[in-house]
Amino acid sequence: MAETPKDLKFFKVILSSIADGVFTVDSDRIITSFNPAAERITGVPASRAIGRRCSDVFHSDICENCLLHKTLKTGVEAIDRPVSIINSRGERIPISISTAVLKNDKGEVLGAVETFRDLSAIEHLRKELNQQYSIEDIISKSPEIHKLFAILPDIAESESTVLIQGPSGSGKELFARAIHSLSPRKDKKHVVINCGTLPQQLFESELFGYVKGAFTDAKSDKEGKLAQGEGGTVFFDEIGELPLSTQVKLLRLLQQREYEPVGGTKPVKADIRIVAATNRDLKDMVAQGRFRDDLYFRLAVVKFDLPPLKNRREDIPYLVDHFIERFNARQGKRILSVSPEVMKILMQHDFPGNIRELENIIEYGFVICHGSIIQKEHLPAELLTAGEAEPAPAASASNPISRTIDERSRLIEVLRRNGGNMTTAAKELGMHRTTLWRKLRRYQISTDSLS
Repeated sequence: MAETPKDLKFFKVILSSIADGVFTVDSDRIITSFNPAAERITGVPASRAIGRRCSDVFHSDICENCLLHKTLKTGVEAIDRPVSIINSRGERIPISISTAVLKNDKGEVLGAVETFRDLSAIEHLRKELNQQYSIEDIISKSPEIHKLFAILPDIAESESTVLIQGPSGSGKELFARAIHSLSPRKDKKHVVINCGTLPQQLFESELFGYVKGAFTDAKSDKEGKLAQGEGGTVFFDEIGELPLSTQVKLLRLLQQREYEPVGGTKPVKADIRIVAATNRDLKDMVAQGRFRDDLYFRLAVVKFDLPPLKNRREDIPYLVDHFIERFNARQGKRILSVSPEVMKILMQHDFPGNIRELENIIEYGFVICHGSIIQKEHLPAELLTAGEAEPAPAASASNPISRTIDERSRLIEVLRRNGGNMTTAAKELGMHRTTLWRKLRRYQISTDSLS
């Protein structure tokens, strides 16, 4: 049945009342209609849009891979795909688009229709929420973390030494960097020293530097990490791994603000701010004689503890959004969110690896997912297995003693199977060789007895 003028009138009234932008194109993607909402969002009047190709009007970031063209070619609809367009004022506008084929009564393709929704208000709200729940690169809604947010600028402004304690992956490095970025030293270097990765015999030369002739291979003077951080901040990560012999020299640095390069005879003055972090309880290490009490009290002038992610589950949705935004920018994808089912799984997971584990899960989803929503099937298999398992109380994931015994046994088993070879064992365990080395030290496991 042919359309009457009355039908067309009603059609125009309906299009005019819709808040979403709507336009139609013919089979050559030439715009044939353009509603008032489309005019408002793009800033282009219908009189200028009709008769032109859609790519000449929208200047979208997906024009080279046009969804309308795909819909016309395959008949497959697109639904709520997030993209960006440039309006008539040259401003970037975030929108979500849906496309469908237009056919006549005989089923012949006449063209296609695209509807698009302005997401500017939503994105603005999201940015406001992120600002409300973030400082520097730290995202949190947790009341405990917000107490730290309140005092972090004051901590940064001071010159006091800071000790950050918390489990691995809880964000200690981010807090250390935030302290530097908010401090008067922000224009100088932020030097990171990982105390758990350098062998004892190399640590002092890396930290203090050395002079020519200090040892056989010292062909010339070399400045250490402290010299590189002059005027800035030096961050000692995993400071609980420091050998006692080096602890004495670090104590001198804190007390007198000077040090001697290896092989040197004259002390060097150090203008640096020191921030340290550890995943251990240094008070317990002091009691065990494994960490100097005088060094501990010098480090812990300002001390705070970061909770594990399982104790701040309200942060998980915000962290998920944060990581999605980061990986979208890094990988050039347009993933919108995770599905409600995925969010439920994440909210119930204990995250022994804390924020770093959550980041890895989202990154894995980005690798596997080819749509706009990360679904359950895009999650690592071990996460789904852990979620489906019903462990006995004695082996509960929330029981730290049980987790420690299980992990220690697993490390010994894999090392034995690999003849004590740390490189192949680390590969089987899916961790870096340095991480394995630190775990062996923590559990006092010797590879000599396992080879």
